[in-house]
Amino acid sequence: MTSLGGFQTKIDYTLEQLPNKVDLFILVGGSNWPINDIKLTEFVKYRLDNNELVGAICGGVDYLARQELLYNYQHTGNDKEVWQSYQHYNNSAKFKYQQAVIDNNLVTANGTAALEFTRLVLKMINFATDSEVKRMTDFYQLGFYKYCQKYGNPYS
Repeated sequence: MTSLGGFQTKIDYTLEQLPNKVDLFILVGGSNWPINDIKLTEFVKYRLDNNELVGAICGGVDYLARQELLYNYQHTGNDKEVWQSYQHYNNSAKFKYQQAVIDNNLVTANGTAALEFTRLVLKMINFATDSEVKRMTDFYQLGFYKYCQKYGNPYS
């Protein structure tokens, strides 16, 4: 599979091959989401209903909106106005005009929010303290030289 940016990915598992225990399920961005896959929808709904962790960015959030899976969550995405044409999107009151949003076991982000999405996913999985995660993502947000000014050179 190749992303819009030319990034090639290797699929580890199909939906039917997933192990019983999946710590985090991410719906990636892209334009391949105008699908109606009942197995995927049921899988994601089960995860959300059972407080299992889910993240979605860009087109992945569009899929959640189309499948009525954002109903109980504050969320963001690319454009809620587009979602008004989705038969099952009925939660515009909880849409947030933010780059990324975390609400319980779900992180959503628009397509320009890769770093903020990463920060909130790392927070959700308790990867490190909030300040440690901020420092990690600041490396990419600020760039090397501004990062060094703020935190010092990580390589010395």
